[in-house]
Amino acid sequence: VPVDGSHWLSMREVLDMLQQEGHEVVVVAPEVSLHIKPSKNYVMKTYSVPLNYEEMEKEFQAFLQLLLEEGYFLQRFLNIYEHMKRLGNLSVTSCERLLQNKEL
Repeated sequence: VPVDGSHWLSMREVLDMLQQEGHEVVVVAPEVSLHIKPSKNYVMKTYSVPLNYEEMEKEFQAFLQLLLEEGYFLQRFLNIYEHMKRLGNLSVTSCERLLQNKEL
């Protein structure tokens, strides 16, 4: 079960190598993802998540903006912390949906 972003980009190379060695690879991924896309090298199964693509893109862009923001350290730290909590809650909800998906 990959995590979107750099984790997936590294994992994808391993999956391609496994497939070349004759292994059947199944990727279980959220239905909305920035980087995880279908491929001929693996079977992809998806599960629902609480955001659509535009909302997810907006969340990540807002987080990147916070990281580049200037200002007092404590205020920047608190802003980033609050956004990390929100992203963490979205991750937990996504995991719950995966675990509740009877097919998967």
